[in-house]
Amino acid sequence: MPEFATWYLPLKQAHVGLVLTSGGLFAVRGAILLAGHSWAMARPLRMISYGIDTALLAAGVTLWAGLSLNPAASPWFGTKLALLLLYIALGSLALKRARSKAARWASYFGALLVYLFMASVALAHQPLGFLHAGLKHGG
Repeated sequence: MPEFATWYLPLKQAHVGLVLTSGGLFAVRGAILLAGHSWAMARPLRMISYGIDTALLAAGVTLWAGLSLNPAASPWFGTKLALLLLYIALGSLALKRARSKAARWASYFGALLVYLFMASVALAHQPLGFLHAGLKHGG
């Protein structure tokens, strides 16, 4: 079995690619659905989404284990995991669970904002994500 260091970079690149693909697919499907086109929830698109998200989860958990990350000891990582749960909940409301159109729209935009903030937390390795740079430099 090769050492983690030998496959860290390809795994991280796959993870980032899957994050972008998953988020992009959610954004497109959500916009189509909210525009009144129910085919965005068709079985083939749902299966593609599930497949991408399953691969994303596998890559993420492998990175988590390989890097020995502890959400309690790494505040940025704990924040990212909490934001992931919020993103999933909002995405579920946006695509199928919210009862009103207004709630679906609010959940959709909320999920997109959480997605972007979660990405900034991951990139900055800071719980405040992109906000950290502004606070750090007095902005």
